[in-house]
Amino acid sequence: MSTTATRVIVTGEKSSRGGLLRKSRPEAGGERPGLKRRARRETLAGYGFLVPWLVGFFGLTIIPMVYSLYLSFTRYNIFQPPRWVGLDNYVRLFTNDPNFIQSAQITLVYVLVGTPITLAAALGVAMLLNYRDKGAGFFRSAFYAPSLIGGSVSVAIVWRAMFAGDGPVDTSLSFFGIDLGGWIGNPDLVLPAMIILAVWQFGATMVIFLAGLKQIPKELYEAAEMDGANAFHRFRAVTLPMLSPVIFFNLLLGLIGAFQVFASAYIISNGSGGPAGMTNFITLYLYKRGFADGQMGYAAAIAWVLLVVVAIIAFFLFRTQRNWVHYSGDNR
Repeated sequence: MSTTATRVIVTGEKSSRGGLLRKSRPEAGGERPGLKRRARRETLAGYGFLVPWLVGFFGLTIIPMVYSLYLSFTRYNIFQPPRWVGLDNYVRLFTNDPNFIQSAQITLVYVLVGTPITLAAALGVAMLLNYRDKGAGFFRSAFYAPSLIGGSVSVAIVWRAMFAGDGPVDTSLSFFGIDLGGWIGNPDLVLPAMIILAVWQFGATMVIFLAGLKQIPKELYEAAEMDGANAFHRFRAVTLPMLSPVIFFNLLLGLIGAFQVFASAYIISNGSGGPAGMTNFITLYLYKRGFADGQMGYAAAIAWVLLVVVAIIAFFLFRTQRNWVHYSGDNR
């Protein structure tokens, strides 16, 4: 017999079984003060580690963005205080600035042509490397290296020299009887030269495709082959659906990155956007308006138009992905 029960019998204390149980366990919802202090310290430590990121996020991203949005409704040249002009900058962009319209058209051509070619080249090379074991590491590194240095000023200078009138590309084509007179100074060829430069930097996209290809079960290819599917049918019925999340990811990043091209266009055109404005991409035109002409308010309006266009494209991709992107476990 327990001590508590004996005390009840001897002293005549009235106690129910429920009362005994309530006395034997702590009150519901009670927490020890030590646990509360420890949880509070961990919470404060977590916020402490977040402080540097929060300072950078608000100080270098949110606040400058909000201020640039305000500047887009003003006339501002750095040396004088901003003067509110309302929607004048945006009206001028679309109704009284043919240079902006040309810049937008050139940028769209660069994005819509360069991005699919880059994705196709990256996927093709990734599929070749996926079926090759010997020397695969060397080839992966060789194809990935240009993406590390492709956006640098030095590569843009080399690219300009390669496609100049007396450069190795034009000299090689002259050997076959094709005399183009240089790509950089030709309004019809300078944009293709820029697209080739963008395609040459497909290394990072290729590595992501290769990682996605490694995750596709080989049993799916074996089953398709047993059903009589040839290489093209296996690619269409197995590779593309299983790789669609990776394609979506690379497509989204590729489009956003293509809209931001600046360094190569600036170096190849010497900052002029020539010849005939064919390298005057939106980012370069924004830079010229803001820093060369001192029209910071107008440049801010261009930047916000670019942001809205990229946001609309990203929203469209996310809305349409349910029709062609297949994730593991989907019932579609």
